[in-house]
Amino acid sequence: MNDSGRRQHGTRVPVTDPTLDIETPAREWQGQPRHRLVAIGDSLTQGFQSGSIFHTDLSFPAIIAHEMGWSTSFRYPSYNGYGGLPLNIELLLRDLEARHGRDVDWWEVAPALFRVRGFMDRVEDYWERGPGTAVPRTRAVNHNLGAFGWDLRDALEKSADVCRARISKPKDDLVYQVVQDAGERAALRVLPTEPPEAGALSQLGAAKALGEETGDTDGMDPEHGIETLVVFLGSNNALQTVTDLRVVWSEEGYDDLNRKGAFTVWRPEHFAAELREVVREVREIKARHVIWCTVPHVTVAPLARGVGGKTEPGSAYFPYYTRPWISDRAFNPRNDPHITGDQARDIDHAIDQYNDAITAEVRQAREAGRDWYVLDTAGLLDRLAARRYLEDPLARPDWWQPYPLPPELQALNPPPNTHFLASDGNRRIDGGLFSLDGVHPTTVAYGIVAQETINIMRRAGVEFRHPDGTTPRPDPVLVDFDRLIRRDTLINRPPGNLTPTLKVIGWADEALDLFRRVLPFGT
Repeated sequence: MNDSGRRQHGTRVPVTDPTLDIETPAREWQGQPRHRLVAIGDSLTQGFQSGSIFHTDLSFPAIIAHEMGWSTSFRYPSYNGYGGLPLNIELLLRDLEARHGRDVDWWEVAPALFRVRGFMDRVEDYWERGPGTAVPRTRAVNHNLGAFGWDLRDALEKSADVCRARISKPKDDLVYQVVQDAGERAALRVLPTEPPEAGALSQLGAAKALGEETGDTDGMDPEHGIETLVVFLGSNNALQTVTDLRVVWSEEGYDDLNRKGAFTVWRPEHFAAELREVVREVREIKARHVIWCTVPHVTVAPLARGVGGKTEPGSAYFPYYTRPWISDRAFNPRNDPHITGDQARDIDHAIDQYNDAITAEVRQAREAGRDWYVLDTAGLLDRLAARRYLEDPLARPDWWQPYPLPPELQALNPPPNTHFLASDGNRRIDGGLFSLDGVHPTTVAYGIVAQETINIMRRAGVEFRHPDGTTPRPDPVLVDFDRLIRRDTLINRPPGNLTPTLKVIGWADEALDLFRRVLPFGT
């Protein structure tokens, strides 16, 4: 039995059988659910990358819908102004490159800072006082209900009404210059607002409403309004440890919307308590199949780069984790932001326990006859982790095997990896799986998550169809990675000023505290 409860050398053994080797009773499904795919989650579900939510048509659920032949029916919010919310780092770097080239020389620092502030001011004005304040009014509930920055408690309690009440009067701040209450503003485009009573629906409540849309005529499923429900929550219960490089364990108030922002990582018992409430609500959603994603190890993300060499031979951890533009030689623990290797290990151990709790809930549901599955995204990322395992054979646990990239990605030069993205001024020379915020996937990496989800959906018997929406696709159902490569500008045309030293992006963070401002998870 492959079970996440087992450990080897202190590491959690990933789940490789999404059914946990538990068979559920065979069912003869009737009709077709009205909503073939619905996703509940945070930024990883919404399609966030490079500091903003923008290309929502390239989220992993949208990629799945495309491969299902259901993309014209799949509903998701859009954020088409000034590169999205809160700040598109790729667009910012391209704007800076257009004016100052690949480097910002010392005599250009003041003009460059003025240009960056001007760009940020235009973005702020658009979303706080301009066209971006107009929220589309529709009675149709989105199928992608992901909302960036949301944790388990947000999924339980936040609604359009709650978000609207939490948006304060904007200030035209000449220093801060990042869209105020960006998460709440973005969520107003995710959650239903019409009719007025729909404004009280939480993320889980909105999914439940879709599940209630069953039918006994026109070939509609009389029991289930949703065919496949994907639940991908929990990353923001630990992610601020690397976006802020600060470890604050949850205490009393972890389950309070107004108090939980003080914490950057949840104690496993607090996470489990919140998860039980989420599970209780998901059980009420009328979905044929439910796929639960585990929480990735946030310390693998290149925004927190290990420095100083591994703590000892065979260790997965470095003594310190700091920003990727701070070199080993330049790093000074007295002055530079960081977390320690011991803290990183503690965070990962907590996430392992989060994932044990998720797996236990799926096991219990399957034993009760529910068609629930585990997608071990934590194990997926660990198998891609370059500095932790791929480049250090001594650190690899017995279960570890490298993740086989799709042939289209393997054919790229170089194949994408989990390093921070870098270019030589003309082409990508490193990275490619993480976008410019160092936390969120690139488009092709979202495609990998989509492929793993599709594999489970096919195992559940979900039919994938050609673009006509009716003709079944034969197995294996494979994501069109050529399409995603064409759409992924960071893969095929990264900003020219994104050099291996990351000098420009490091300067922007030092001058503007950029990453802490645009990655406000858990607040």
